[in-house]
Amino acid sequence: MGGYPIYIIMAVVVAMFFIIERVRPEAIARFEENVLATLLALITLVSFAQVIARYGFNTGWGGALEFTRILFAWMILFGMSYGVRTGLHLGIDAVIRLFPKPLFRVAALFGAFCVLLYAVTLIWADWLNYFGADTKRGAAFYWDFMFKRGIGLDDLKYPLWMQEQFGLQERVQRWVAYLILPVGLALLAFRSVEAFVQILTGKRELIIASHEAEDLVAENQNVLRD
Repeated sequence: MGGYPIYIIMAVVVAMFFIIERVRPEAIARFEENVLATLLALITLVSFAQVIARYGFNTGWGGALEFTRILFAWMILFGMSYGVRTGLHLGIDAVIRLFPKPLFRVAALFGAFCVLLYAVTLIWADWLNYFGADTKRGAAFYWDFMFKRGIGLDDLKYPLWMQEQFGLQERVQRWVAYLILPVGLALLAFRSVEAFVQILTGKRELIIASHEAEDLVAENQNVLRD
């Protein structure tokens, strides 16, 4: 795995989430929701402003498309772990619900374990070599590669005052934008382990969304009548 600094960053982020959640679980929930809401709001605001500038004043921000694309990626990669924690990911459970209860729990545990394998493989795929697979590197290596070389993004640039004040290069480094890739996967791995333990201890049924839609329909079926 090498001495990539990103492993330290991932470990610190996961440790902070774990510790704070044990002390103030509502704070982590509020933080995750605020981050996702902020990202979505920024995407909407920048896109709206760009349309007004483009069609109203025949101008615009050259980095808007790249900026919103990065924000969208951040929202997805950060939202993956949030979806696991809150049980929002969609899944098909029609078959496993026919299983006897012990076998159903095994299938549920296997699902959580597969999510963990998915996250770990994307972070660092070299471990599959021990099983004969021809795979190399992963998100951690890719981020470290960008970090060491300082390659800039295509269109997104630092403001001139920041370049002068802090001696920054003209274009925003790719490692800044791509930091969410390994960190988001680390949080996904953390949440999958958490879900595995909850399923094992009977505190949770599945890692995916179960039957929220049916429950909501049942709860609100007489709303219009009332």
